[in-house]
Amino acid sequence: MKWGVWGAKFSTTQYQEMIASCLEAGVTTFDHADIYGHYTTEEEFGKAITLNPSLRSQIQIITKCGIRMVAPNRPGHLIKSYDTSKEHIIESVETSLKNLSTEYIDVLLIHRPDPLMQADEIAAAFAQLKQRGKVIHFGVSNFTTSQTSLLQSRFPLSMNQVEISIQQMEAFTNGVLDQCQQYSLLPTAWSPLGGGNLFSDIDNERNKRIIAVASLLAEKYNISPDQVLLSWLMRHPSGIVPVTGTSRVDRIRAAAQATSVIITREEWFMLWRASAGHEVA
Repeated sequence: MKWGVWGAKFSTTQYQEMIASCLEAGVTTFDHADIYGHYTTEEEFGKAITLNPSLRSQIQIITKCGIRMVAPNRPGHLIKSYDTSKEHIIESVETSLKNLSTEYIDVLLIHRPDPLMQADEIAAAFAQLKQRGKVIHFGVSNFTTSQTSLLQSRFPLSMNQVEISIQQMEAFTNGVLDQCQQYSLLPTAWSPLGGGNLFSDIDNERNKRIIAVASLLAEKYNISPDQVLLSWLMRHPSGIVPVTGTSRVDRIRAAAQATSVIITREEWFMLWRASAGHEVA
């Protein structure tokens, strides 16, 4: 999301360099959405793939659809809205395939819950895309447990991408991560470090508590506090995978290195207490 015009404004060469750096660090999955960069980032990424087609077999591409955003290159969109109709899903995938310069998408997610969601229609779109080899796996993003159950009852899902961090802990208690274990869904966490405000708003009392504990554990494990907080997420038995929204190579490498650190149960609850501000009941 932050590699294109919504962030670093990478050139094609810089996209190539970042992809290569990610692969070198052991990071092979790239998280997209059709709307990123006002519908431009997929195409920019795709140009880098076109210049080195061998990259496609080394990576996995996630992309999302279902949001209709007002943008200069979408003159037919009058207001921001959601569209999970079969027609829109298939049209969005065809556009993403073209823009990403690929014949298939590894995982397609419905980006946001649609109040007008018709589960059978979504399932029909998924079935057609899978049968034609255009999408391998399917999932949802930001769905509640009931919304996920509804769609899961019509078509097998593989992923739910939601906001999870030491500052956003609802998924641990609202059933989302329980359901991921129940249905064997892979939970991917967007904004896994709270969007960066944890380390920028240092006067916040909650942030002070979290940073104090994270710093203590960072010293023990000889890593950085942000790596501790990623390790905290990955310690959960549902198998949370952080989605690092960064355009910096050093942070990508640091995130990859965090996978080798496994904190103890008590250390996990030390961080929980720091965020919650009280002991567990």
